[in-house]
Amino acid sequence: MNWNRNTPWVFAHRGASGEAPENTLASFRQAILQQCDVIELDIHLTSDGHVVVCHDETLDRTTDRSGAIAELTLEEIRRADAGSWFDPAFAGERIPLLQEVLELVPAEIGLNIELKMSCGGRLEEAAIKLLRENGRLDSVLFSSYDHKLLHRIKQQAPEARISLVYDFKPLHPLSLIRDFGLDVFAVSLYHGMVEQEDVEAIRKHGKHVIVWTVNQEPAMRRMLDCGVSGIITDHPALLKS
Repeated sequence: MNWNRNTPWVFAHRGASGEAPENTLASFRQAILQQCDVIELDIHLTSDGHVVVCHDETLDRTTDRSGAIAELTLEEIRRADAGSWFDPAFAGERIPLLQEVLELVPAEIGLNIELKMSCGGRLEEAAIKLLRENGRLDSVLFSSYDHKLLHRIKQQAPEARISLVYDFKPLHPLSLIRDFGLDVFAVSLYHGMVEQEDVEAIRKHGKHVIVWTVNQEPAMRRMLDCGVSGIITDHPALLKS
């Protein structure tokens, strides 16, 4: 993954989630076919210590089962159908392991891994260990609203790239980056709150601006005009075009 190029990156939001069930291997395959630059996904830890890919803390919204992921074993989670809710054609899709995603997605495509729950530090430890074992830490961007969690990641893996997520308009965006105290690769924010002057200030200081979740062509064009570094979208083929 080339994190140093000047042209904007196309981020596939939970895969090509406008066309396939989010955070499944089917969605990731579709994103790869659409030539995205980065696949954005979310991870959680099962009760028996496995890193799985799912946005919510529970199975309720995106599968035919219910329950908190942190309270279920991998075997229990794998029984859930994660595709039928989107379309019967995807019946039988399962919640994937992060390891399965690493085996599917080639190294030249980046991964934007968002973390929401730390599980007492066990989630980031397990994720870093897995990525190092697979030689994929260099191709990953970690993001989270939990900046303390990201701080722990940087302490455990100083070489890791991180993106501070926020959804408000700070008076001085650069102060968020400076106050973090460790190297920040990017900030990630809702596209409706983006102002060109803030993007210019952040990029002038060598940091990147990634925006989410942009699904309409006029909004995509506005973000490109603002000079953002990357756009997260449910429709990577549209953005690519």
